[in-house]
Amino acid sequence: MKLWSDGWANGEAIPERYAAGRLTASGVDFADNLSPPLAWSDLPVGTRSLVLLCQDFDVPGVADDVNQTDREVSVDTPRVDFFHWVMVDLSPSRNGFSAGQWSDGFTSRGKPGPQAEGARQGLNDYTGWFDGDADRRGQYFGYDGPFPPFNDALVHHYVFTLYALDIARLPVEGSFTGPQVRDALIGHVLDAATLSGTYTLNRRLRG
Repeated sequence: MKLWSDGWANGEAIPERYAAGRLTASGVDFADNLSPPLAWSDLPVGTRSLVLLCQDFDVPGVADDVNQTDREVSVDTPRVDFFHWVMVDLSPSRNGFSAGQWSDGFTSRGKPGPQAEGARQGLNDYTGWFDGDADRRGQYFGYDGPFPPFNDALVHHYVFTLYALDIARLPVEGSFTGPQVRDALIGHVLDAATLSGTYTLNRRLRG
C-alpha cells in the first residue's frame, strides 16, 4: 500500500492551511483547518473497507506548562497520543480525498457526525480538550488539524495511517473514539500505509 499527499512530502512540515492553529502578530488563533488532500494505491486483494487515523504522538501529558508565556514545555515532558481524525468504513473504491473535502474551518462545539458520505467519522480528541471550555465544549467529529502549544520546545509529529481491512464495517458504534477503533482493528488489518508531517507554533523553532 502507498499513502501520500500533494500538500507536503512525507516527513516535511504540514502547511498552515491544514492546521487548526496558526501564529498571529499578537499570539495564536484558529487557522483554515482544511482537511488535507490524500491519495492511496495498491490496496491488497480482499480489501473490504478502509480506516484512516491521524495521530499526534507528542502532546504533553502534563499540562502545567502548556501555553505559558514565561516558559517552554520541556522536551523531556511525558507525551501522550492525540487523535486528530478517525474515519472508518471507507469504501475500497475510493482512492483519495481533495483538500477541504472533510473540513473547511474550525467549528466551535465540533462538526457533526458520525455519518459521512457512506463512511463514518469518530470523535477526535478536541472533544476532551475543550470539555472544560463553556464556549467550545461539544462533540468534535471528523478532522481538526494541528494546534500544538505555542511554547512547546518539541516539534510535533503527525502520522496519518490508512488501514486496509478484511471486513466491510468496523465493529464500533455511536460516538466512537480513536482508541476504540484501534482496538477494533485487531485481527482485521490486511495492510497499512503511513504519511507523516510536522508542525510547531513555537516562534523560536520556526525561526
